[in-house]
Amino acid sequence: MNQQAIESIVEKVVNQLMKNHSSQKSIPIAVSARHCHLSKTDLEALYGKGYELTKKADLYQPGQFAANETVTIIGTRGSIQNVRILGPMRNVTQVEVSKTDSIKLGLNVPIRESGDIKGTSPITLLGPKGAIYLKEGLIIAQAHIHMSPHDADYYNVQNGEYVRISTDNERPITFEKILIRVSPKYRLEMHIDTDEANACAITTGPKGNLIKYDGSYD
Repeated sequence: MNQQAIESIVEKVVNQLMKNHSSQKSIPIAVSARHCHLSKTDLEALYGKGYELTKKADLYQPGQFAANETVTIIGTRGSIQNVRILGPMRNVTQVEVSKTDSIKLGLNVPIRESGDIKGTSPITLLGPKGAIYLKEGLIIAQAHIHMSPHDADYYNVQNGEYVRISTDNERPITFEKILIRVSPKYRLEMHIDTDEANACAITTGPKGNLIKYDGSYD
């Protein structure tokens, strides 16, 4: 191979490395523990007529908060106490757990985008004033990134698109098929569950590199 051919190959490799590096943009990562979102009707069934949630702490996403109130969730094999309720109220009740939690509960829980609960696992919720049985509503939340429209423009992504996220921590990993969710109400933040966080030794705070996916996940 002559010198010109070698220099041409080297130039292509360097250009590709620079392209890959420039396409990596950091995203803050947050670990989402098990929790539930309740409708007003279900909150009253669990806590009493006219009950209102009380705020424990604001969450990073605007208008969202962790409530002081908790519930016990009950499956066919076991139960989990002190599952935090997040506010504000929603139109439909949804419970989010990890795969490890689903094994403890004895339930086959699907991975779904938040809000997509049709045909998902049933679950029983127990509160201080009563209990409710949901025919569906228990999910393992799909890892996703919240973005404002401005963020989406900056990262050159669209709502519903999938990307990769790589980490540079002591146990580096690349997350595949991370869903982009865009809304003016959102602040930039990636959400993973506790199983995903434990697998790569991540706690809330580190950042991952966003990598555009050139293919398709269809």
